[in-house]
Amino acid sequence: MSKKKETTVWAAGGVVWRPGASGSTDIDDVEIALVHRPRYDDWTLPKGKAEPGETLVDTAVREIAEETGQRVVLGRHLDDVHYDLGSTRKHVRYWSARALGGEFAADHEVDDLRWMSTSKAHKALSYPLDRAILEEFTRLPADLHTLLLVRHAKAGRRSTYKGDDRERPLDKLGRAQADALVPLLVAFGAARVHAADRVRCEQTLEPLQHRLGVNMHSEPALSEESYKADPSAAQQRIRELASEGSATLAVCSQGKVIPPLMDWWADHDGITLPKVSTRKGSVWVLSLHDGRLVAADHIPGPLPTA
Repeated sequence: MSKKKETTVWAAGGVVWRPGASGSTDIDDVEIALVHRPRYDDWTLPKGKAEPGETLVDTAVREIAEETGQRVVLGRHLDDVHYDLGSTRKHVRYWSARALGGEFAADHEVDDLRWMSTSKAHKALSYPLDRAILEEFTRLPADLHTLLLVRHAKAGRRSTYKGDDRERPLDKLGRAQADALVPLLVAFGAARVHAADRVRCEQTLEPLQHRLGVNMHSEPALSEESYKADPSAAQQRIRELASEGSATLAVCSQGKVIPPLMDWWADHDGITLPKVSTRKGSVWVLSLHDGRLVAADHIPGPLPTA
């Protein structure tokens, strides 16, 4: 008898948090949103299945809104969990998600929402996997600063482009990637736009610039030629950008800058990076605390993979 084929399902959600009653964002003071599902009579973190044409970032933002009524800004990636439901293998990706406000509305899927301290939430959660995600959330401060480091989108081949390579524009796929980057970067709170002084870098973030209605800031130190001549200038500049106030910056650079720059930064601040291929249109979601890099998550591209 042939073995029944296993179905794979991806879902996404988050640890939705808000400052405590006093406005404190200390990890022991923040409040966590748990939802009750009447079908299972359980208390869980908000999450749900990805729909066709969605990225998991899209899924997390949508499902959190549907289950809690909250608009959120995503932060660091917490973990992926995996479990079996019959012949279905389910994978769920979780992010830290700061609540911006909203109103809960009960329905047949979620009939109650409660805000709890992290310690009370840990006790109330029905499943060990959810408790493990909450434990990862509490490992670092809740209120981390985010910087989004983007590799420019597809721009054809350097060898076939006739003219000054600094002026090489995005191709058709690159323009689609640039458009798709907008909701992804906005989900992480992008508020300012910076790009290396290359047309393909600027065009990668132009749709985001137009969405936000802001100016684009030029970053000559983050071009490949400048980095090759003086890596320390790029290192200093990215640290300056990471320390600029509370606004989340989207910063676009190039393929011969980002990998060595990230290796230097991770070594400098003592974190381990995931092993990734920095493809065109990919994004590093960098989490910082007091100017120090404390976590780094890599999103391989802005377009849905299935």
